[in-house]
Amino acid sequence: MPAGAAKTYDRSIFINCAFDEAFRPIFRGIVFGVVDCGFDARCALEANDSGEVRIDKILKLIEGCRYGIHDLSRTEVDGDPPLPRFNMPFELGLFLAAKRFGGHKQKLKATLIMEAKPYRFQRTLSDIAGQDVVAHSGDVSRAIVRVRDWLATTTGRPDIPGGEHVADRYTAFAAALPVMCEATRKTPDSLTFGDYVHLVEEWLRQTAP
Repeated sequence: MPAGAAKTYDRSIFINCAFDEAFRPIFRGIVFGVVDCGFDARCALEANDSGEVRIDKILKLIEGCRYGIHDLSRTEVDGDPPLPRFNMPFELGLFLAAKRFGGHKQKLKATLIMEAKPYRFQRTLSDIAGQDVVAHSGDVSRAIVRVRDWLATTTGRPDIPGGEHVADRYTAFAAALPVMCEATRKTPDSLTFGDYVHLVEEWLRQTAP
């Protein structure tokens, strides 16, 4: 997508997952996969307006995205005292509610739900029993393949490259990222979401056949 191009509903994917350092490889792999498959990656990190209530920002993002990727891997307890994380299941609920109760445009929404371990959601979020939930076992390449296969199946687009190909391209991009950051006077660990997406798009443009 050209820089500055408008993000359209039918091409926008809301990514709902943990943003902490430990989950960063999976998150960045998902974002790369989304962009490499020809879609716009959207998430709560893309804007930092202190004057906007966070829930309003999330609702606006959900409203503007036809697709949603929801990773529930990091709902386990941590911290002191150890507590579970409810943000991801909450935002999944908002997305499903938008599809159920929204107008015609919102009813077009499609959802991918991922977990690190198979069937764990049956204990932590039994209300979504019956939904197709896929596991990636904490493996970045597997998560990318899951995203690619879901997009290809959901959209029916024949031009989406194979999952293994996208995963291999991510490996090549991840290796090139430190050099790209050095050239732009940035560091890989301090990239904003916008910085990262821009570098993904630039690398894909430079390596396009």
